[in-house]
Amino acid sequence: MTKTLTLKNLPDALHARLSAAAKQHRRSLNSEALVCLEAGLASAGAAPEARLGAIRALRQSLGGARFETSDIQALKSEGRP
Repeated sequence: MTKTLTLKNLPDALHARLSAAAKQHRRSLNSEALVCLEAGLASAGAAPEARLGAIRALRQSLGGARFETSDIQALKSEGRP
């Protein structure tokens, strides 16, 4: 079941940042807020050692691959109009 949340007294600067992030990620303002909440709550629950361990494991799985900024941008735009 889904619930509705209304935010009151949202500072203009925070609204502008959220709106810019939504536009950059091609999401609605609501979807961007949900993603931010989920990410913030997920990272708050994990111990720093656990997060660092996961990052190190991911880095090892990449085999020391280095990505250039242009490669990252190309991968991010892949499949987008």
